[in-house]
Parts: sequence; C-alpha cells; structure tokens
Amino acid sequence: MPLTLVQQDITQMQVDAIVNAANTQLKMGGGVCGAIFRAAGPEEMQAACDRLAPIRTGEAVITPGFRLPAKYVIHTAGPIYQDGRHDEEELLRSCYLNSLRLAAENGCRSVAFPLISSGIYGYPKEEAVRVAVGAIREFLRERDLDVYLVLFDKEAMAIGEKLTGQGAES
Repeated sequence: MPLTLVQQDITQMQVDAIVNAANTQLKMGGGVCGAIFRAAGPEEMQAACDRLAPIRTGEAVITPGFRLPAKYVIHTAGPIYQDGRHDEEELLRSCYLNSLRLAAENGCRSVAFPLISSGIYGYPKEEAVRVAVGAIREFLRERDLDVYLVLFDKEAMAIGEKLTGQGAES
C-alpha cells in the first residue's frame, strides 16, 4: 500500500512523519499549517522552525513532532499559484520529492501529506492532485514507503480517486 488517499485529520495520523504546507519563513499560518502548529505545541514548534528559517520554495526541512502522534514534521514551502507559467509545477513537485527524500533519510517508513499549495496559495485542485500523485509515484518506484495523501474535501477526493483508481480510507 505505497500510496493511499485518506480523508482525515492529518494531525491525528499515526505515521512517522507528517508534512506541513509551510511558508518560507516557517511561521505559524492558517489552514493545515496552523492546525499542525497548534497540535504540536505552537511555542516548541515555532522555536524549532525559527532555527531553520528561512527556506526556499520547494525546499523541505524537518523538526520533531513534539505533541503530535507523528515523530517528525517535515515543513515544505509550496509555490503561490500565479498562472502556471512561473515554474509552479516544478516547484510543487520539488516539495513532494524533497519531503520524501528527507523522510527516507531520517528512517521514516510512513509519511502523510496534505495537498500542498491548494488552499490560500491558490493552486487548482485538479492540477495539485495530479502533481502530488505523479511525484509520489515517481519516488515510490525507487523506495519502499507508505505514503498517505490527505485530501480534505470531497472535490479533491473525487479527483484523487479518478487519478489513482482507488477510494478513500477514513
């Protein structure tokens, strides 16, 4: 079960690492980023992130999970979608691949991703799911890892199910 689509709270997942859709300054934000910081313990997480910031778009860094069930949080800065002609796809692909490499380097056997850049960063959901699934599958051709793609809403889940031919777990 290398790539599984799920519809659940990423902060509650029993995996080795969860991925945070971060900003380049690694500051607590809204959406999934805010939820991860709050669940991990915002003060501890911010202190750990402050030591690693800033990061470039597409880059990934790792911190402890603190109060989360996950041992680690991998923070990656997704691209802000403009019009699809500013390397957004390659940058988004880099978020997934760099996060997966970092997870493997740190001995992780399971990783959960949100749909990076699809919230306030405006990446169209269908394209975001396509890039995510493609990058994860590319990585899994070389490595054995359980990867969960957490698709928060019905629209993204329907797109994911169509692309992968699988239903969601909850």
